[in-house]
Amino acid sequence: MGFFMSKSMDANLRRQQEFMLHNSRLQLERQILMQNQMRERQAAMQLAWSREFLKYFGTFFAVAAFGLTAGAMKRKRPILVAPLLPLGFILIYQVDAAYGTLMHRVRGEAESIMASERTRLEVPHGIPTFDSIEKDRRARSSLGAILDK
Repeated sequence: MGFFMSKSMDANLRRQQEFMLHNSRLQLERQILMQNQMRERQAAMQLAWSREFLKYFGTFFAVAAFGLTAGAMKRKRPILVAPLLPLGFILIYQVDAAYGTLMHRVRGEAESIMASERTRLEVPHGIPTFDSIEKDRRARSSLGAILDK
């Protein structure tokens, strides 16, 4: 009779372990999906910010270009249009960031770095472990208890 109970308990334990593994997988999938959605939202916010900034900078550039060109023609000093060169680079960059392929090129470069320059991405002192975090937490809590006295 003990053998049959043991066999039944083993089967229940196995089913419970499979259930826990299944739940762990579901939780991990949900976390990955949530993090991806947050990343997508942040990227959308960044892109929207670039487009909004472009409107203001484009207006500034147009007014500055008109004013500097008019001033250069009126005073007959072509050097007055010199600020348009760096401002033009900034404008082109913003147009590329807002509507061009800048994000695709940056993503491609990031993938290349991750593939061929992995050592540049290492975190100082390595990846935090549970033990290192717990050690730091204990040190801080004991320090807090000492300071409270």
